Amino acid sequence: KGTFKQWYQRRVAITAGDHRGKQLLSVSADATARVFDVGSYKCLATFVGHEREISKGTFNPSGKRVATASSDKTVRIWDINSGKCLQTLEGHTDEVFSCQFNYSGDMLISGSKDNTCRLWKDTNSGKLAGAL
Repeated sequence: KGTFKQWYQRRVAITAGDHRGKQLLSVSADATARVFDVGSYKCLATFVGHEREISKGTFNPSGKRVATASSDKTVRIWDINSGKCLQTLEGHTDEVFSCQFNYSGDMLISGSKDNTCRLWKDTNSGKLAGAL
């Protein structure tokens, strides 16, 4: 079996598993995130685009997309099959340390050190529904 150490240059965390228990999402201080197959340790996707450390990641309910929260003040939504960034959610003024999809996957909430939570209404368009 492989190890996660071979994939990263800096600190790494396993932040989420998909709902089927077959994939893991890891995020790193090197500003990358990866999806791994649980059984084989094979890297299925690598996500590159954040400018600073990624602190949290989560799968959407269908398991086809992931969201990552970063100290670059953004949340990014990624397609697992292509590895491409589908959407960059901007609006926080400090590090984003948390993100989570709702049960249907069409909304996402993010939390930041700017002392706000933002609710993103349509994860396809990046529309902000509100800030708390």
